[in-house]
Amino acid sequence: MRTLVVGGTGTVGRPLAAELVRRGHEVRVLSRSGGTAGTAGAVGRRGDVATGTGVDEAVAGVDTVADCLNVETVRRGPAEAVLVRGTRRLLDAGAAAGVHHHVLLSIVGIDRIPYPYYAAKLRQEEAVTAGPVPSTVLRATPFHEFVATVARRGRVGPFVLVPRLRTAPVAAVEVARALADAVEGGPCGRAPDIGGPREEEFVDLVRVLLRARGDRGVVVPVVWPGRAGRAMRDGAQLPTGGRRGRQSFDEWLAEHHGPGGSGSADRS
Repeated sequence: MRTLVVGGTGTVGRPLAAELVRRGHEVRVLSRSGGTAGTAGAVGRRGDVATGTGVDEAVAGVDTVADCLNVETVRRGPAEAVLVRGTRRLLDAGAAAGVHHHVLLSIVGIDRIPYPYYAAKLRQEEAVTAGPVPSTVLRATPFHEFVATVARRGRVGPFVLVPRLRTAPVAAVEVARALADAVEGGPCGRAPDIGGPREEEFVDLVRVLLRARGDRGVVVPVVWPGRAGRAMRDGAQLPTGGRRGRQSFDEWLAEHHGPGGSGSADRS
């Protein structure tokens, strides 16, 4: 099977490309640099979905597109400019090239939490399900790797502002395996969600991460206002059924930062 991984140098895209290569796929990775982020066996293609440059060439001869597009901004307008318009370009190019399957990585709870970035992701889902290529949408809970992103974005001097959020974080590599299964399984519309093995409070995760890094930052829990905040606190981003990863955040942290940085004893 010939598969194009869009966002194949990112947190999930990279292990997805590696997993597909391991399973015997012919893998292309679409990125602005044209590289593959060290994924042995994958072929890099230079392109930019935001402008459409190189998209037609990247999808030519491909059976499946695995769409792991992501943007740094959390503002709805700029996010939609890439996620929605970029995905529509991929779908149109895929339909013209005879692509059989478009697999989209999305986020658990985006239809239950009124948050600008989630609104953009929801529109991206709608573009895929209404698009010209048979599709699968797989929603995942936040990745273990995302905890560091939240800590970085929330840094204000010695303080780290972290929203109150109940979720079940999952390892990116386990999301990648679920996406690879979706690629091989064929179009099914909405696939069962994937989440981590247990419920966590995001504030606790950031505290443990900082401790593991030897970072003396002071975590300040923030109650997000309005309906979005209530939904986050009420567990709107917890998976309901579906598939569960096996690696807990503590286990992931021990793997990446050593055993001294994890374990329930460190959560006091």
